[in-house]
Amino acid sequence: MLNQYLPIIVMIVAAAGTAIGMIVATTLIGPKKSFPDKDEPFECGVSPVHNPKSRFSISFYVIAMLFIIFDIEAVFLFPWAVIFQKLGMFGFIEMLLFIFVLAVGLVYVWRKGALEWE
Repeated sequence: MLNQYLPIIVMIVAAAGTAIGMIVATTLIGPKKSFPDKDEPFECGVSPVHNPKSRFSISFYVIAMLFIIFDIEAVFLFPWAVIFQKLGMFGFIEMLLFIFVLAVGLVYVWRKGALEWE
């Protein structure tokens, strides 16, 4: 019974050995120069301009939540499109109702000004 799992165990050991080997190799033969700019956190090679502990605007979080809501809408559209012909007219009307409810929500959010970035 253990023979069935032998290839999987070999792959796990090989993957772990490769990862550990790369870390050990870069530690042993990699350059070890340290300077102040290297010790700073950065993103895409750009030095930070703001304090990373500063607070974000609430509009950032609101837009992020709205993006997630409407992104999930797209996730529900793909499976519906795959079985569109099997569902017939009932499925088409149900999806139109779903999209209508989300459109009403989008119009509501838009009129409230939640999508304005200031």
